[in-house]
Amino acid sequence: MIMVKKRDGRKEVFIPEKIVVSAIKSGAPPDVARIIAQDIERTAKEGITTQEIKTKTLQLLKSENPEWERNWMVYDIAVKKRSG
Repeated sequence: MIMVKKRDGRKEVFIPEKIVVSAIKSGAPPDVARIIAQDIERTAKEGITTQEIKTKTLQLLKSENPEWERNWMVYDIAVKKRSG
């Protein structure tokens, strides 16, 4: 079980489904979203940060379709009120 370090320092269990949901909300089809989550899960190490997960997810989304990366960034800025 891999633990993820959150922005506020708390730790929680890595849940690949969170990546799947976010990727789908960005426009990726479910099959691509699952592949992205599986890729990140395969390479994730204990203590990976949410920022590292986000960076890798955005890279993979962009490589599939740059619009999906832009959609994610717009959501982060508009809804979550963060840009980084």
